[in-house]
Amino acid sequence: MTTTYDAIVVGARCAGSPTAMLLARQGHRVLLLDRARFPSDTLSTLIIQPPGVAALRRWGLLDRVVASGCPPLRSWTLDFGDVKLSGTPRPVAGIDTAYTPRRSVLDAILLDAARDAGAEVREHVNVDGLLTSDGRVTGIRCHGEDGRTVTERARVVIGADGRTSHVAKWVGAPSYHEKPRMQYGYYTFFRGLPVDGITFIIRPGRAIGAIPTGDDLTLVLFGWPIAELPELKSDVEANFWRTLDLAPAFAERVRAATRVEPFVGGGVWNYFRKPYGPGWALVGDAGYNKDPVVPKGISDAFAGAELCAGALDEYFRDGRSYDAAMADYQRVRDERGLPIYEFATQMATLDAPPPEMRRLFAAVGSSQAAMDDFVSVVAGTVSPAEFFAPDNIARIMAGAAAAAMAG
Repeated sequence: MTTTYDAIVVGARCAGSPTAMLLARQGHRVLLLDRARFPSDTLSTLIIQPPGVAALRRWGLLDRVVASGCPPLRSWTLDFGDVKLSGTPRPVAGIDTAYTPRRSVLDAILLDAARDAGAEVREHVNVDGLLTSDGRVTGIRCHGEDGRTVTERARVVIGADGRTSHVAKWVGAPSYHEKPRMQYGYYTFFRGLPVDGITFIIRPGRAIGAIPTGDDLTLVLFGWPIAELPELKSDVEANFWRTLDLAPAFAERVRAATRVEPFVGGGVWNYFRKPYGPGWALVGDAGYNKDPVVPKGISDAFAGAELCAGALDEYFRDGRSYDAAMADYQRVRDERGLPIYEFATQMATLDAPPPEMRRLFAAVGSSQAAMDDFVSVVAGTVSPAEFFAPDNIARIMAGAAAAAMAG
């Protein structure tokens, strides 16, 4: 016997669980599946940017994240060597704060919220394929620990199963705006490494990040261009310290701390995928991904969940055409995502900034307001299109020139 659901969501992390939760809160019958057991960790920069924090507040989940003990972070520092830009992001919905819970904490909170909303949750379940009829996806085949194959049917199957999405592969979701892997990063955790806010250190061909989380831990990551991956992998620990030595004061502080976890590495392809088709949809990294040098993946997953769930609610409840509702989902996702996608993929090359960009950074560094605006681009509260608009750049350069003359 099988039950027909309104939606089956494949993948229960920071895109899938919110999508299931929002649909269930709207009264739809939802099945949420994941091959993992929760709580469990996954590779991540951990940062929930202010737009994502605002989403948690809308969903009534922010207090749970705050109670987990991760620190509120309002300060960003982007250290380019000859210029250091430090500021606080412009607020969105009154929020200028980021939070950085471990993913074992955050994903469990989101999964519990989906369950509390009425979604049926199954953990440690592998989805083996899709059911189709007349060219339309109608359900899934899956198995649990007992190995028994089960079929489940739904009006829509939603792939929230990450960058290597099986759902996207099975339906042949077309990709566009594709760009190759630009850099490869390794991540680890140190205890006893106090950091003032979120810090990124950029040097030609190298990147370093330090992100405080709970339990007196700080995530430290470093990245090299993808062309140097064989050398990077040849001795990860030695290359870690060589990279940190490009910022000697920071390296000294890290050496005084204690590394408590192994290095874990990864590099990502950059793409948009068409996020819907007959009986299927994609959300989160399954449908759109960019290099984490601009760490917006969690916040983008939350935004995509709201867009996708909203479009499906119009289809399920209001009788709007599926194609029309989902085309709007794709359009808004792409309009919001493309400017920061282009910015991130440019930053991810780790190339030395050209002279005109260095002059701009120097001008930005002469004004706290301009620094706040620039870190807002990285934090996702100001669009790169707005910051890099010619009239805004002219205003920044003129302000720096006036300050130099006054000084």
